[in-house]
Amino acid sequence: MRSSPTTPASDPATSQDAGPPPAPGVAGRGAAGRLARAATRWSRPLLVANLVAQMALVVTGGAVRLTGSGLGCSTWPQCEPGSFTPALHEATSIHPFIEFGNRTLTGVLGIIVIAVALAVCTDRSRARGYRAFGVVPLVGVVLQAVVGGMSVLLDLNPAVVGVHLLISMSLVAASAVLLYRHGEGDGPVRWLVPAREVWLARALAGVAAVVLALGVVVTGSGPHGGDDEVAFRFAVDPVLVARAHSLAVWVFVALLVTLLVALVRGGAPLRARRAAYLLLAITLAQGAIGYAQYFTGLPEVLVGLHMLGAALLTASTAQTVMTLRRR
Repeated sequence: MRSSPTTPASDPATSQDAGPPPAPGVAGRGAAGRLARAATRWSRPLLVANLVAQMALVVTGGAVRLTGSGLGCSTWPQCEPGSFTPALHEATSIHPFIEFGNRTLTGVLGIIVIAVALAVCTDRSRARGYRAFGVVPLVGVVLQAVVGGMSVLLDLNPAVVGVHLLISMSLVAASAVLLYRHGEGDGPVRWLVPAREVWLARALAGVAAVVLALGVVVTGSGPHGGDDEVAFRFAVDPVLVARAHSLAVWVFVALLVTLLVALVRGGAPLRARRAAYLLLAITLAQGAIGYAQYFTGLPEVLVGLHMLGAALLTASTAQTVMTLRRR
């Protein structure tokens, strides 16, 4: 790997990117030209909406679990046999409506990712690799819907529910990368920092994946499974797993601080340093919430904030790694 340090003053990536300039002929005549112009105009707003909606789905999925509404809808894809919406009767509780709301947001997200795929894939001014990446959110949401349905049909088996959450986090990361790629060109990747910082950033991303996976196990071994009457849990000691999760977080913090010090001392681009500072702030806030919920008996509000923090941390980690390079 070739390292090519660049000072902030000479790095155009530190400015706000409005997206790459269109290639000659992209604004052609006829329907194809109008479609290309629309794709260029709407791509960034759609990509922002996609990222926000992906993180919102993590929060609403957390609300389903924390309110015990995981089986509020008894089947899938319908909510109740013969009906896609909750049935109204005297015994109806709020749980079906919370679960149905989460499914509705999935439908809204489905519309957004279809629009993202159309906008990105029809932008002929961009490289084929970028355009192909535009279908990742769509494929992920389809997979997410299938796994979500399996979790209902399997009575909220914690392994399936855990995979459901990890897919969401993967889509948050992919959506953050896709949004950043929109502001890049399509030339070869050029690293703006020495190879040591590149490997630190990659290690940071790897440890973040471990942190999320252990967080899923912690949740699966605790009281918030999604339905108060379902007894499926990971057969592990929740205290032991929580400590392993905490250790992984401290490793993440150590790597992040090391990376941040190296970026500051090495004169890394301002955009990269700002991204690392933001990630550190999110990580510290997330750690504080994690310890608070552990010592206060896992109150639902703090657990919900912790899930939102996990989504923000995932997106911020992806952003930090991407700011170390330029196309």
